[in-house]
Amino acid sequence: MMSHTAYCFLYPHAHRVDARDRARPIELSAERKRDGLRAVLTSLLILVITSLMQALVFVISGSVALFADVAHNVGDALTAVPVGAGFLLMSRKAERFSGLGVVVAIFISACVAGYAATERLINPRPLTNLLPLAIAGVIGVVGNWIAAGVRNRAGERLNSAALIADGAHAAADAYASLTVVLSAGLVAAGMPLADPLLALAVTGFILHITWEAWHTVRH
Repeated sequence: MMSHTAYCFLYPHAHRVDARDRARPIELSAERKRDGLRAVLTSLLILVITSLMQALVFVISGSVALFADVAHNVGDALTAVPVGAGFLLMSRKAERFSGLGVVVAIFISACVAGYAATERLINPRPLTNLLPLAIAGVIGVVGNWIAAGVRNRAGERLNSAALIADGAHAAADAYASLTVVLSAGLVAAGMPLADPLLALAVTGFILHITWEAWHTVRH
């Protein structure tokens, strides 16, 4: 299970559930299905827009720190497929398996980001367009934080471990996006290796979130 301290750090407002929701718990029902799918699709749209905007900046900047963030965001967006399927089938068992799908998607994004960072360390290339790079990092922070809020509120209300794990994943992405802003600043200050090194740091962070998400879903 995700530690209470880590969970509260990612979600300082996670347990502020509306009184109407406490008085009217939503179980396996058509209403629960609609509510869950709405949260999944809303967060998916937010993350797709965020990823596309960041991908455009990656093309012109070549930052592997940004690539790591985009890979993580794409993996985060793809988790909407298994989680949405769990709600569509209106099955607790399907939701549990969808949670496992979330964990696998996070792990794959870590592998992709780690490979790109290692390749850039071996074959360094100069970064360009540092201001757009920093802006892309800010976009990642905002987009992921909004998506995390949507998922977490629905997960708490619906008592869905898959949505809660997915929300924690998106919240972690918001912090990871800050490394893109930091990368732009350090490269501008004359430290070009900061970009691949920060990309490796993001990879390690993603692996940590993979482990936390696994424990959340397993319990």
